[in-house]
Amino acid sequence: MSAPSGLVIVDKPAGMTSHDVVARVRRTLGTRKVGHAGTLDPMATGVLVLGVERATRLLGHLMLTEKTYSAVVRLGAATTTDDAEGEVTATASAAQVSEEDVRSALAAFRGDIEQVPSTVSAIKVDGKRAYARARAGEEVELEPRTVTVHAIEAGDFRREGDYLDVEIRVRCSSGTYIRAIARDLGAALGVGGHLTSLRRHSVGPYTLESANTDLDHLHLMSLADAARAAFPSYDLEPEQAQAVRYGRALPLELDDLTAVFAPSGEFLALYRPEGGRARPAAVFVG
Repeated sequence: MSAPSGLVIVDKPAGMTSHDVVARVRRTLGTRKVGHAGTLDPMATGVLVLGVERATRLLGHLMLTEKTYSAVVRLGAATTTDDAEGEVTATASAAQVSEEDVRSALAAFRGDIEQVPSTVSAIKVDGKRAYARARAGEEVELEPRTVTVHAIEAGDFRREGDYLDVEIRVRCSSGTYIRAIARDLGAALGVGGHLTSLRRHSVGPYTLESANTDLDHLHLMSLADAARAAFPSYDLEPEQAQAVRYGRALPLELDDLTAVFAPSGEFLALYRPEGGRARPAAVFVG
């Protein structure tokens, strides 16, 4: 028998790649059909969303979801990877940087900003991941892209010699690189900066509170529960549900991408508004 379909929310430990987690979940659940929505670097911890069986088709629709993080930025040194795993490329004393300086500089990161991703990101350049090109010694130049930082705040400050470590909390759009914020914050303050820790607290409605910490004993969120948590929902009449099973448009006025359900509560599909009707974006049943 195949594994049941659903989402696995994992609190990824430090030291594992996102692919490592996928491989472990495949072994635990006995299926090859496992994917993840958005990567976390090996040094990072926190929420990683994985889809199992039919739920892998849900992942692409979850990629644009808002995310929240906490991180520690070390001011006073820049690195090749914009985090603590890279080689230090420049140092400058942050002894004269005040907490008010940091809070003032952070204000420039709120809202829609143009951000150049880190050169060791997973963005593809001519079909090859940027991090693979960078690690092969190639010069990597990435174009800036617009991302949205809904909120960014400084928490605790700690001085260590010429360094200033700053805890930050960020709520942002998908595609925002926290490492790039650390790099750019350090540059704005004239001392360089990089991440020393990163923890993702949520991906959309999926949070650490519901995350698995034991990869050998996993709780699977049903496809129906996962869809109701992430999207507006609409409960269909029997005739409408039958039309959905055939992938037909419905005479419904929807405001956004919506999860539609059979009278029994079974999750059937994602429908989107188009031309005054609702049309299928992804159908999950035959």
